[in-house]
Amino acid sequence: MVDKEFWKGKKVFLTGHTGFKGTWLSLWLTSMGAHVTGYALAPPTSPSLFELTNLENIVDSYIGDINDYKELQRLVSSVDPDIVFHMAAQPIVGDSYKEPVATFQTNVIGTVNILEAVYHAVTEGSKVRAVVNVTTDKCYQNKNWYWGYRENEPLGGNDPYSASKACSELVTNSYRKSFFSEGSKVAIASARAGNVIGGGDWSPERLIPQCLKSLLNEEPIILRKPNAVRPWQHVLEPLSGYLLLAEKLHTEGQTYAQAWNFGPDYNDCKEVGVVVNRLIQLWGKKIPVKHLTENLYAESDLLMLDCSKSKSLLSWKPIWTLEHSLYQIVKWTKVYQHQGDVREVTLKQISEYMKEIQKRQSLDE
Repeated sequence: MVDKEFWKGKKVFLTGHTGFKGTWLSLWLTSMGAHVTGYALAPPTSPSLFELTNLENIVDSYIGDINDYKELQRLVSSVDPDIVFHMAAQPIVGDSYKEPVATFQTNVIGTVNILEAVYHAVTEGSKVRAVVNVTTDKCYQNKNWYWGYRENEPLGGNDPYSASKACSELVTNSYRKSFFSEGSKVAIASARAGNVIGGGDWSPERLIPQCLKSLLNEEPIILRKPNAVRPWQHVLEPLSGYLLLAEKLHTEGQTYAQAWNFGPDYNDCKEVGVVVNRLIQLWGKKIPVKHLTENLYAESDLLMLDCSKSKSLLSWKPIWTLEHSLYQIVKWTKVYQHQGDVREVTLKQISEYMKEIQKRQSLDE
C-alpha cells in the first residue's frame, strides 16, 4: 500500500500538475506531507480542477512549456527533487489528428527534455533517485485482442497520439539503458494506464466529461462508438500505482526500472453505452442519448491491459469497482453543481480510497 511516512518531507517535481490527473496527484502528495513543485502550461480547460482546488497556493507552481528545455533544466536543478513524475503531455487523440507536429513535439521531445534535465542535474550532484514517466495503454500495437496486453508486447499506435506515446516509451528505455543503467543512482520507469475517470475532469472529447456536461446542462449525450470496450478506472487507481512504483524505485533502484501496467480488472472493461446508461441512472434524471453515424477519426474497438506484473511485484491492485467509481464521480459533480467545496470532496475521496486500501490489505493478511 502507499506509505504515507515515505512521502512525508519528500521533494517531488511534477510536470503536468495543472491537468486533471496532475491535480489529483498533487493533492494526494501534499496531503501526505510531500513538497510538490509543479511545471506545466496553464490549465487546459475552464473550469479546471487546478483552479477550483486553489492548487497554485498549495504547491510551488510554475507555468511553462515542457518544450522549453533551458527553463525546465534550470528548475529541476534548483529544486533538486527526490522524485520526478512526468505527466505533461498532449493527451487527446482527436487533437493529435489536428496538430500532429505539436503532439509529437510535446509527447516525444518533452520526454527527452525532462530526462535530459534530470541527467544534467545528476551530473551536478542532484539527489534525485526516481523518475516515473506516465504514458498510456494506447502505446501498444493494438490488435483488438480479447485479452490484456503485457508490458513486453510490441509498441505501436496508428494515430499520432498513440504513436507519440509509444515513442515516449522508446525514449524512456533509451535513456535508461544509455545514461541510467546499472550502477546509476537514478531509476527510471514508465507507467501505462488509460481511460482514467474521476471528478473534476473537463477534458474535451472524453466520454465521462462530455456526459457530465450534458447532464449538468440537461442536453442530449452524443456517443461516437457505443459498443467500444474500454478499461475504465478511477483516477486514484493508477495514481496509487505511480506512487507505489516511485517508492520502489527510490528505495530499491534498478530492479523496478521497467515498464508497468495499471488497469482495471477485466470485469470493469465495459462497453461505452453500458457505462453511459449507468451514469445517467446514478445522476437520477433521464437525458436522451444520440449516436453519431460516422466518426471523425479512427478509434480502437477493444483495448485491455494485463496487470499481473504490477499485482505480483508491486502488490498493487484495483480497489474501486467501476460501479463505485461512477458513484464517486456523480457525488463529486453534485458538490460542484451546488457550488460546494470541491477541494474538500477531492481530499475526502483520497482519504476514503486510502482507508479502503488499508482495509483490503488487512483482509488479505
